[in-house]
Amino acid sequence: MTNDTPVVLWKTWYARASTFLTASLLGIISLIEVVKMDDDTVFSQASAGASATYPVQCSSLRKNGFVMLRNRPCKIMEMSTSKTGKHGHAKVHLVGIDIFTNKKYEDLCPSTHNIDVPNVSRSDFMLVDISDDGFVSIMNDNGDTRDDLRVPEGELGQKIRDDFEKDSSVIVTVLSAVGEEAIVASKLATN
Repeated sequence: MTNDTPVVLWKTWYARASTFLTASLLGIISLIEVVKMDDDTVFSQASAGASATYPVQCSSLRKNGFVMLRNRPCKIMEMSTSKTGKHGHAKVHLVGIDIFTNKKYEDLCPSTHNIDVPNVSRSDFMLVDISDDGFVSIMNDNGDTRDDLRVPEGELGQKIRDDFEKDSSVIVTVLSAVGEEAIVASKLATN
C-alpha cells in the first residue's frame, strides 16, 4: 500500500510550495542593497530592475516621440508609412536624430513589428559651479549635488558659461536614457 492519500499529497505539495516561496522571497530580498554610511547609519535601497527600453508596435509611433534606431536613442523627426505590397507588410520609414549626439539615423520597419522605445527622463538642476576641466556641479531640488556631467560642446555650452558668469542662478536640463546623460538645455532661474 502506498502513502498517496490526499493528506500526504497535500503535505508534500505544501512543503514544495513553501520551499519555492522561501526561495522566491530570498531572491527579492537579494535585490535590496544595504548601504552603510560613515556615521554608522544604515540605509537599504532596492532597485526595480526596470529596463532601459520597452517594445512598441511600429505603426503606433508618432513624430517627436522617441525610438531606438541602430541602438541609439533618437527623437523621431520624420515618419512615413508605405502601403502593403502584393506579398508583404506595410513599412514604416523612420528618420530620427540622436538625442545626445544630434547624429541622423534612418530605419525601415514593418508596421506590425515591434521596435524598442527608450525610457527617457528630463530633470532640472541648479548650476552650482563649472570647473576648469569642463565638469559642472549641479544640485537638484532636494539639495543633492553631483559633479559627473560635462558642459556640452558648441553654442549651448558657450551659452551656459556666459549665463553663469553673468548670473549665478542658471537652471540646466539633463536628459537621461539607456544609461547616458547629458545637459540638453539651460535657462535663467526666475525668482
